[in-house]
Amino acid sequence: MDTDRVGDGWSALADGTRRAIVSRLAEGPQAVGQLAAQLPVTRSAVSQHLKILKDAGLVSEHPAGTRRIYRLNPTAVAALRDQLDTYWQRALTSYVDVTEHAADEMTEEGS
Repeated sequence: MDTDRVGDGWSALADGTRRAIVSRLAEGPQAVGQLAAQLPVTRSAVSQHLKILKDAGLVSEHPAGTRRIYRLNPTAVAALRDQLDTYWQRALTSYVDVTEHAADEMTEEGS
């Protein structure tokens, strides 16, 4: 997944309804009607949110008779997780640098 798509993924997840849809799809593939029954929005609204998630690469769909079944795209979700892990590692490294610098200053002042 390229970085533009990862950015689109984060943008898509900025909406609470879309995060709720992703949470439900994490439990397994579902049709629009199943998702709408679990959410306080219309079936049409769920379809619109799914389109945004699909355009961002976070979900895929496949036909099953007259229904379309949606599922999470594990590659896209993994790319978001990798990016979040990168941010987390940078934050931890920065924290360690700051605390070590503060400890060095306290040692120098105590001398």
